[in-house]
Amino acid sequence: MANSIKIGKDCVVCEQAEIKGDVTIGNGCIIHPKARIIAEAGPIILGEGNLIEEYSLIWNRPAEGVVGSTPIMIIGAFNNFEVYSHCEALKVGDHNVFESKSFAGREVVVTDQCVIGAGCRIVSTSYSPIPI
Repeated sequence: MANSIKIGKDCVVCEQAEIKGDVTIGNGCIIHPKARIIAEAGPIILGEGNLIEEYSLIWNRPAEGVVGSTPIMIIGAFNNFEVYSHCEALKVGDHNVFESKSFAGREVVVTDQCVIGAGCRIVSTSYSPIPI
């Protein structure tokens, strides 16, 4: 997996963060130490103003049993991925909060202004709760 990392202006990306693969980070994002962004199956595009906290994982990984696919993971703007959150959702809108130890699976679509609660696991359906 070759690295092709593009970082927008006014970003803070800590040296201890792990970023692998084809990753584009929008303007004004903050990537904390020990955060991991892994573009294994295809590119990851982060919009502007996202906050990726310690030990959170954003992972575009291969789907089980699928060969040759190159899905693009697109994460909108101003999302907050709290400590130990884990996101594999290929489509994430804007202004969402992934609370501590939450999990959003590959088949999940997170729209706008959603909160995935602490410790919650969403694995297979589109999820669009009532906005806050």
